[in-house]
Amino acid sequence: MSDCSQLMEQASAGVAPALRAIDCAAGEMTASAFARLFGSGGALLPALTILLTLYIAFFAVSLLTGRSRIGISALTPRMITLGLVLTFATSWAAYSQVLWNLAVAGPDWIATVLTGSQGSASLIFADRIDIVFAAIEQASDAASAAAAAGAPAASSDSAGMFKPADIMWLGALLLLLGTVGVLLTARIALALLMALGPLFVVLALFRGTRGLTAGWLKGLAMTGLVPLFVVLGGAITLELLVPVISALSQGAQFGEISGRAAMALFLVAAAHVALMAMVMKTAATIVAGWKVFGLEGAGDTNLPVAPRSYPQQSALPHSIMAETPGQGQTVTSRQRHLAMVPSNECSQSTASGQPASTLETRRINVGSADSAATSMLALPAQRARGVGSRFRARPSQLREMKA
Repeated sequence: MSDCSQLMEQASAGVAPALRAIDCAAGEMTASAFARLFGSGGALLPALTILLTLYIAFFAVSLLTGRSRIGISALTPRMITLGLVLTFATSWAAYSQVLWNLAVAGPDWIATVLTGSQGSASLIFADRIDIVFAAIEQASDAASAAAAAGAPAASSDSAGMFKPADIMWLGALLLLLGTVGVLLTARIALALLMALGPLFVVLALFRGTRGLTAGWLKGLAMTGLVPLFVVLGGAITLELLVPVISALSQGAQFGEISGRAAMALFLVAAAHVALMAMVMKTAATIVAGWKVFGLEGAGDTNLPVAPRSYPQQSALPHSIMAETPGQGQTVTSRQRHLAMVPSNECSQSTASGQPASTLETRRINVGSADSAATSMLALPAQRARGVGSRFRARPSQLREMKA
């Protein structure tokens, strides 16, 4: 902590020095935790060796039992997982350059691009907050000095429980809570997650513990998105506060604090606190929908799939087969409709005492050329089951065989 000792001493000077001190302390804490866990003399290096041995042993057992095979589709995911775990769990350069930059420097860079500022957007935002609180403090000191000198002050003459000076400071506290409080809390939580990160990286080896790695990555994503939303939302809030701070400063020069400006400050600060609550909820909702590159939900593919039910073709009644018309006969629409009635419905109607439907046929004298075509209409619809099913007997031959 020697490199950050000077920054820690200046942390109480304002929001920007406090943010710089927290970033420095978070970086040193993460590096120290990584070295103590999986560094050259880390305490968990034997545990890492045991876990890697178990990982290879489980894969060998799955090969012997036939649950896995040697191929590109089976070896590629395992080799990639093993390589990533060894890289991020044993190399501080890879861990800091990839994960730390993505979780901390990435959102700050996006905020810098969106706001169009020169330098770190978080530090510029913290400097602007310091300017706002300095202006509020100057307005309060000027009003107090004017009141002590005997000048008429609106804050001393106003009636009620809350005076304009009290409302102004209450709004300043809400603004401090909604900006600096959320920003510093997110940075501290991000530092803790980064310090414990190597443990969760190693847990990605096994399917049963990958859910913990997925939850850790979601926590990193959420604590990284919150400062981005705080900086972007706080920039809009500070733009709204510029005329309010100007009104407070002008009133303080005459020894009074404008009650309308104090109420406006309180209203904007309360709205910003509500906005930060919505930001936390939004960040949690965004992260909850992330599948984390397939690390979670891997067991869903093994769930049993319900078989599909297909409609079965009902058999035609034997009575319809027996009354197949011959040559010179055709089938009317009434007969074709009754031919599609399943046999079980016919049996149910007979068992219930209701008369079963009968076939209606009409004899139509047609030419000999159309006799074959009309006789084919009387044949029941069947699915072809072979080459021989195409060569059916003629209707006259069917009646002779049945007779």
